[in-house]
Amino acid sequence: MRALVVALLALALSVGAPSVRSSPEDSPIAWGRDLSAGLAQARDQNKPVLLYLEAVWCHWCHVMDQRTYGDAQVQAAVEAGYVPVRLDQDAHPDLSTRYRRWGWPATIILDGDGNDLAKRQGFVAAEEFAALLNRIAADPVAEDASAPEPSKPPLANDELSQRLQANHVRSHDGARGGLKSAQKYVDRDTVEWDLVLAGSGDEDAAARARRTLSNALALLDPAWGGFYQYSTHRDWEHPHFEKRTELQADYIRIYTLGWAELGDPAYLDAAKATAAYARRFLAAEGGGYYPSQDADLRPGEHADDYFALGDKERLALGIPRVAPQIFARETAAMVEALATLAEYSGDRQALNEADAAGRWLLRERRMAAGGYAHGSDADQRLHLDVQLRVARAFLALYRATSQRAWLAEAVSVATQFNRLRATDAGYYSIPPDQSALPPVRDLAAQISLARFASLLAHYSGDTAHRQIASHALNWLRRPDVAFSSFTEPGILLALGEAERDPLHVTIVGPRDEALSARLYAAGAQLPGWYKRLEWWDRAEGPLPNPDVAYPPSRKPAAFVCTERRCSVPLRSPRALAEFLAENAQSGP
Repeated sequence: MRALVVALLALALSVGAPSVRSSPEDSPIAWGRDLSAGLAQARDQNKPVLLYLEAVWCHWCHVMDQRTYGDAQVQAAVEAGYVPVRLDQDAHPDLSTRYRRWGWPATIILDGDGNDLAKRQGFVAAEEFAALLNRIAADPVAEDASAPEPSKPPLANDELSQRLQANHVRSHDGARGGLKSAQKYVDRDTVEWDLVLAGSGDEDAAARARRTLSNALALLDPAWGGFYQYSTHRDWEHPHFEKRTELQADYIRIYTLGWAELGDPAYLDAAKATAAYARRFLAAEGGGYYPSQDADLRPGEHADDYFALGDKERLALGIPRVAPQIFARETAAMVEALATLAEYSGDRQALNEADAAGRWLLRERRMAAGGYAHGSDADQRLHLDVQLRVARAFLALYRATSQRAWLAEAVSVATQFNRLRATDAGYYSIPPDQSALPPVRDLAAQISLARFASLLAHYSGDTAHRQIASHALNWLRRPDVAFSSFTEPGILLALGEAERDPLHVTIVGPRDEALSARLYAAGAQLPGWYKRLEWWDRAEGPLPNPDVAYPPSRKPAAFVCTERRCSVPLRSPRALAEFLAENAQSGP
């Protein structure tokens, strides 16, 4: 089957973009850069905290810097009544996860104990913002009622799945593809669920996936490759030009899976064009990947005319800023994407790049206490998003290379999830003792973790990994969680994968045999993310999970198990394909 972290893209106001230049370093507002210190100061001074979460690639952050925080009334309100803290959300995964639906920019007003008093999404005009600041300063009471207590997790049942499926179908834009929303983008779990259904013969689901993937190609930069952030006006023709590295990685992965299932060469071309863009603009010379490229050639000035130009014309004017940091989360996302592209298409360059970036993670971001650090500074906090991205990257490298060291490292990273375990259900985005605010459980992360842990359990044979998936699913099954948004097909993916075995393909044969390599490549190209693909050279000792006793064979052979049955030894790629076709036609 297929997978992908629902990462809802940042919503922005779809009004005309003013031409401005931003200069946050010159702001008269005395921004703090430490939330814990800001909260302590707020308690001492009996003031709320104004938390401004920005993204360096975000056009509307530039606009808000100039037009809102540059306004004298706003500045006076901040100085008189607030402790201002400004943070780059890319550098703080716990906060970006917590407030992702409120940005970017995200404006959060907190009391000294870290309780939310007010939240605002995207650009807020100066007059409205000054009124909000003055009102909260005068009466620091939360605007919204506190969230209800979570209900006890119900058992998974048909009603839950049927409701989720009904929401999934109802949310699809039958004319344009994508979701019925003001912003157009590829919601990757939505498409992946349709690809899973398509693989089982659902023609309507296949049509939904094709409609979305084909129409979303309008967001692919024709000059440089790479996907723009999203389009406004409920169509695909009004793009916002940010290019986040995580987004590029997720699009490489979903277009690769779409090509593998649906066979449209345009999807593979899009994945390769995006990989080429990342290679040219986002790959750091010393290893790792930068987190984003700005939407604007000049901060605050909308860049429609610039992005209408070709390569040479753009270069003559300059290149939009690439954020200079190198983060583990974004690097790991690219590793998984490139390894996935290599697995399904045989792209050797993508595999070499994935391998190099994976080794960079091992060398530069592995912490002595276990797990992976997000940045290169002294911040050694354990972020769920980072560990999950890294673990998925290493599992993808194992599938693409069959090198056991990558699987061992994925298993090692998985041991860190227990440090993030909530007592009742689910996993926190950061350990409580490392967070300035009470930790939260993020929906997209629970889905991705449940799916990863379910698949890892089959590779490792470790029941602890099944327990991780089960604990995440216990939270996802709660109605207040499962139906917190108008569609959440990622839960359907997670539930389905937890309840059945993946497609299991094992190549038994020496590594120096050409037929072994051809069989492994054929297994790698089989559609669907939810599969267990391994190469067993008996000289290397037992497989990591030796749960199948394969018969001795003088020649290399493929052994395949589906939900319905397992194969006899298959001694050619054609025989492997014929077995799967026969199994698909035989019915449940």
